[in-house]
Amino acid sequence: MALSQSLQQKLLQKLSPQQIQLMKLLQVPTANLEERIKEELEENPALEVSEESHDEYDTETKDEFDSSDEEDFDVDGSEDEYGNIDISEYVGDEDGEIADYKLRDDNYPEMDEKKVVPYKIETSFHEHLLGQLGMMKMTDNERRIAEQIVGSIDDDGYLRRETAAIVDDLAFRQNIETNEQEVEKVIKMVQQFDPAGVAARDLQECLLLQLYRQQRLGKNVDRAIDVLTDYFDEFTKKHYDKIQRGLNLDDVGLKDVINQIIRLTPKPGGNHYDINKAESYVVPDFFVYNNGGKLELTLNSKNAPDLRISEGYRDMLREYDKGSKKDKRQKEAVLFIKQKIDAAKWFIDAIKQRQHTLSSVMETIMTYQREFFFTGDETTMKPMILKDIAERTGLDISTVSRVANSKFVQTEFGTYRLKFFFSESLSTDSGEEVSTREVKKILSDLIEGESKKKPLSDEKLTELLQEKGYNIARRTVAKYREQLNIPVARLRKEL
Repeated sequence: MALSQSLQQKLLQKLSPQQIQLMKLLQVPTANLEERIKEELEENPALEVSEESHDEYDTETKDEFDSSDEEDFDVDGSEDEYGNIDISEYVGDEDGEIADYKLRDDNYPEMDEKKVVPYKIETSFHEHLLGQLGMMKMTDNERRIAEQIVGSIDDDGYLRRETAAIVDDLAFRQNIETNEQEVEKVIKMVQQFDPAGVAARDLQECLLLQLYRQQRLGKNVDRAIDVLTDYFDEFTKKHYDKIQRGLNLDDVGLKDVINQIIRLTPKPGGNHYDINKAESYVVPDFFVYNNGGKLELTLNSKNAPDLRISEGYRDMLREYDKGSKKDKRQKEAVLFIKQKIDAAKWFIDAIKQRQHTLSSVMETIMTYQREFFFTGDETTMKPMILKDIAERTGLDISTVSRVANSKFVQTEFGTYRLKFFFSESLSTDSGEEVSTREVKKILSDLIEGESKKKPLSDEKLTELLQEKGYNIARRTVAKYREQLNIPVARLRKEL
């Protein structure tokens, strides 16, 4: 094949490092932003946190895809004809004018104030079980097997690992030779622990363990045990008529048995887990309030941290600039300092751009869904998709998606994920387009107000929605019901 030369023109879109950094920062929720900033502070000693107001360093917000000022981020260092490095933009001119992004005075309070952070002492679910293990009479071999079993129990309190797999774990990891019969024996001992139902392999066994314990305490739960033993599938599917005929129960007897079962705990480890685990809080990124008929939007203060360039690094550059002898070693140090300062400036600009982008998207959403923020009524929400916000803000759809998927707003009516405000449209008989969120709210209200002894079928729900003027098919009703995590009519039936 002969060699040849040719010219080609290609149109490519490449993101600069600072643009990639901004995209990553946009995805970080406010709750994790502080940790991300700490990581940057640890990696870059030229970046510091200021205690002063961030108004002092109002760096200009740049377009997230603007590459016109990439020269500002040149980290190679420029040298004159004598080999000297130009550092004027870092230390100021002869008149003492400081670079635009200097973030504080020379006199500032030190930030090494020691603070005592309180923390909660808690007992985990597995520690709770191991504590009970110490009170059991066991051989050393059984105790080591029990420890392996307790370690295999999940946070819900279930032992979802096969007995044979536990035998293999003991053999390969702890060099303990045992068999399935011995492991099953120890599992029975662990199942006596508190809370009742712990170490069960499935829901049926979990509920039966709780009933057996009640039976030992003298309670009459024989019928409930029969239901879970012989009619578990019928119970889960709410085929109460089959249970009633099979056990020859009247209506009152069946209701008492069902009530005994539904009072049991399906996740025995869940309560202990919820109490002792550190609670997970939603940290809102925005706050929207009605101030005398006017909506006010504020950004969480954690989204606008007070960052600055380290003055110590600036002093090093000043000393280099004043010195007459500039050897190769000093030049390498200055280039390193310039790289760290530029990286710090990148990060500060990215934080400012993040703040601007978040505010722009939220203000547009607030304007679009104005009625909802005044009333809190989901039926007033308008159909809104990512493209609508992208067109109004001038941002890319992917940027709006990053903001909507990971951010929360606190209102007078509760805290919502931004994704909550986006929905498709549905036509009414009059030709008006309404939000599917409105239809789901009406569907939820219809199911909430139904008679639980005779719940509404999907076909009946479709008829009711069509009577209200919504053009909707039965399969669409079924889809919306599933999205609302509402079971079918038969499973909603109560005695």
